[in-house]
Amino acid sequence: MNHGLQGTDLSKAHLLGSFMTFTRTFFELRTGREFQISNPIGRESHFITIAKALKRVFNGECKRLIINVPPRYGKSELMLNFVAWSLANYPDSNFIYTSYAQSLAALQTQTIRDIMSMSYYKAMFGVEVDPDAKARDDFRTNYGGRVFAAGAGGPITGRGAGIKGVNRFGGCIIIDDAHKPEEVSSDTIREKVNEWFYNTLQSRTNDNTTPIIAIGQMLHEDDLLANLRKVVDDNGKPIWEVICLPALDGAYNALYPEMHTKEALIEMKRISPYVFASQYQQNPLPAGGGIFQKDWFVELDTEPKILSTFITVDTAETDKTYNDATVFSFWGIYKIDFRGIDSGLYGLHWLDCKEIRVEPKDLENEFYDFYTTCMRYKVRPSTAAIEKKSTGVTLCSSLSKVPGLRILDVERTKAGGSKTARFLECQPYVAAKRITLPKGARHAEMCSLHCSKITANDTHRHDDIADTMQTAIQCALIEGTLLPVENRQDEVMDALVTQMNQISYLRQRI
Repeated sequence: MNHGLQGTDLSKAHLLGSFMTFTRTFFELRTGREFQISNPIGRESHFITIAKALKRVFNGECKRLIINVPPRYGKSELMLNFVAWSLANYPDSNFIYTSYAQSLAALQTQTIRDIMSMSYYKAMFGVEVDPDAKARDDFRTNYGGRVFAAGAGGPITGRGAGIKGVNRFGGCIIIDDAHKPEEVSSDTIREKVNEWFYNTLQSRTNDNTTPIIAIGQMLHEDDLLANLRKVVDDNGKPIWEVICLPALDGAYNALYPEMHTKEALIEMKRISPYVFASQYQQNPLPAGGGIFQKDWFVELDTEPKILSTFITVDTAETDKTYNDATVFSFWGIYKIDFRGIDSGLYGLHWLDCKEIRVEPKDLENEFYDFYTTCMRYKVRPSTAAIEKKSTGVTLCSSLSKVPGLRILDVERTKAGGSKTARFLECQPYVAAKRITLPKGARHAEMCSLHCSKITANDTHRHDDIADTMQTAIQCALIEGTLLPVENRQDEVMDALVTQMNQISYLRQRI
């Protein structure tokens, strides 16, 4: 059934007619690996579902498309090949490819350029990248088509997508991850992206028939994709068609079992429910929902074997009760075991916590009182981690003279993400019940109740106690800078033994 087509022409017809054939062919040519189609139970492969939706856009059957799919599920690979495939069919098409950062968008358009620069692509379709267009984020074809990359909030002056007045596909606007997950909880940053779309990006279509495709995760109940879902026409009908692909369906079948099994997804849901609900299920929890659940904080009848201890401090400005308090927390690090078996994981035992509201001038004396109490414990604290801000800077300077106490400045920067993002980073450690408290201790109920009130949209009144917990988890469990010295010594010794064995082996060979 070659309909008179022979050799190269037949291959060209298959490639131009089938987006998935094109994707699988050029993925293998570019990477040397076979493009694996997922095989979920009870539903078609998400690759096929997305490919069908993109084909409908190409055929002019859909002008506004939202695709919600979990991260690392091949969405960008499909979008990049869609652009290259569209240009093989209509090389005069104009595309604007956007992401939350210009550098990321440029990386994607570089891949599009790489595909189009392959000798097989050029020989098969007769389409080439204009050799005079050197940029990876703004290049033309030999037929006048164009691909331009932009970051959310960035300028798009003089650029447009689509072709005016043509009765077929002429390119589109693609939004591949509008928000950075670590920043979407910030109202200011999130609203800036939303405003950029409405005030800038959507006006860059060259014709009223030019499609717009938005693909990514539902990260927040008020992010760009959530807002676009609410847009309706004069008859109340939604303007945007939505393809929603949760990682687990109603029967708990995995969408992409080759990437994440059913069991792995259920475990993700258990240890990080907020991230799982948004990024994997496309159903973000209400922004006012609690990040930490009270029953995640386990109270122990018997104290674990404490290997080392440290203090974390969150300072405040005044003694007014409507402001955040100053909080001192005392922590013990221990190895978690299950029925006598070493798990290889460390836990934090919240030995003590003190919340006070004092004037900055009294802060140093209050710390010494708390430190003196901690020094009576059988394992004395060797480090105090203090957030480097206003009164905290002054306290760090004052305590630097205390013999035997290391002062660890904890610096918060924009690059480290918002406070909510840092709390969400800690959520899996708390959900895994690696933060424990002494049963019946005076601070146990106070700490667990306080942390259970922390919300993702900052509607909680205070977060001072949770701040000291976040610092402890970051320094001890995430970065590992406060792990017991003997643990690091063991690692060094293991490395030396390995090196000596290698040297001995080489000598024998010689």
